[in-house]
Amino acid sequence: MKFSRRQFSFLTGASALTLGLSANAPAVFGAARPNVVVIGGGAGGATAARYIAKDSKGAIHVTLIEPSKRYYTCFFSNLYIGGFRDYASIGHSYATLATQGVNVVHDWAVSVDRAKKEVVLGSGARVPYDRLIVSPGIDLKYESVPGYSVAAAGVFPHAWKSGTQAQLLKARVEAMKEGGNFVMIPPPNPFRCPPGPYERVSMIAHLLKQKNPKAKIIVLDQKEKFSKQGLFQEGWEKHYPGMIEWHPPSVHGGIKNVNAQTMEIETDLDTFKADAGSVVPAQMAGNIAQVAGLTNEKGWCSIIPATMQSKVDENIHVIGDASVASAMPKSGFAANSQAKVCAMAVRGALTGAKTFAPRFANTCWSLIATNDGVKVGAKYKAGETKIEATEKFISKTGEKASLRKQTYMESEGWYAGITADIFG
Repeated sequence: MKFSRRQFSFLTGASALTLGLSANAPAVFGAARPNVVVIGGGAGGATAARYIAKDSKGAIHVTLIEPSKRYYTCFFSNLYIGGFRDYASIGHSYATLATQGVNVVHDWAVSVDRAKKEVVLGSGARVPYDRLIVSPGIDLKYESVPGYSVAAAGVFPHAWKSGTQAQLLKARVEAMKEGGNFVMIPPPNPFRCPPGPYERVSMIAHLLKQKNPKAKIIVLDQKEKFSKQGLFQEGWEKHYPGMIEWHPPSVHGGIKNVNAQTMEIETDLDTFKADAGSVVPAQMAGNIAQVAGLTNEKGWCSIIPATMQSKVDENIHVIGDASVASAMPKSGFAANSQAKVCAMAVRGALTGAKTFAPRFANTCWSLIATNDGVKVGAKYKAGETKIEATEKFISKTGEKASLRKQTYMESEGWYAGITADIFG
């Protein structure tokens, strides 16, 4: 089964040129129309911008602020690492959005003046808004892993944000000595893409099985259990017997130090020597959400479920990984789904357009080996205080190979559908 673009849009719910802004040459914004500004051009932000522009039919002036001119999706980056995709296939341009009524501004949003309802850009320009949508994704708490740092990420790549780290990680795996050790530290909850670290383990194992079959993968987890654990461990035993060791904190006793110079990771159990590795630290909402004062004591943004409005400021909505979406995981599918609910709420508030009861959906696909795909997901409703699951599903252990292949093909169709839905 493949997802068509029409099917994808159904399941997930409900022309301006790019302007170069500078402090000395402010842009002319549509004074007669309400202004919506979106910070962050990932799965959440780009979707929200596109849907507000499309559905308002020009009644709302939409500005998307995103520093990168090309966005590389974190979802499906593991398939690049595993050799199932090339890097170019996960990169996407904003050129189409810029022809569909979205004013795409490639700059950094450095602060939000909530009193004046303006976003301050790195160039010094100030962009006014009637409603602001903040979709900054995640930032990393490097200090949450002893010894880890921005510099250490050059040796032990996290590859957990859009950018070139996925390329660095793959290169380091391919350069491992014969029979060497790959050591991975997955993050503690909550974090972006709960099954992601374990799909990554699977994809690295797939790569090593072909190029370095005597190599070992050691996983020093910061959790006692993980998403799709039974499915992954069944797959590891089937496809990569003897290659992968997974150790929870109750076994390794905690990460004591990461030494990027000696390539050693110290735990209570032992000191593990790595020939290559990946460290994914704890996470929090992207920096602009912190700077704007939208985060709670845990570093995430509390929201009103029905509209994705910030509980701090009614004129601001927070979507995607940065938000506290309760039962929904932090994933690209979830961000896209939340963006559509948010877009409907914003359009209704600013134009009086009819709105409907919000609905959300999510599916997380993972590839374990060639044609061995698994999935987990749910449908959700907006409760009074939190987003609540109404239906859940997950692949089962022992499924037929034909079903697993179908699940993988379904994920490929989904990727084509969602990226078209996000970027136009």
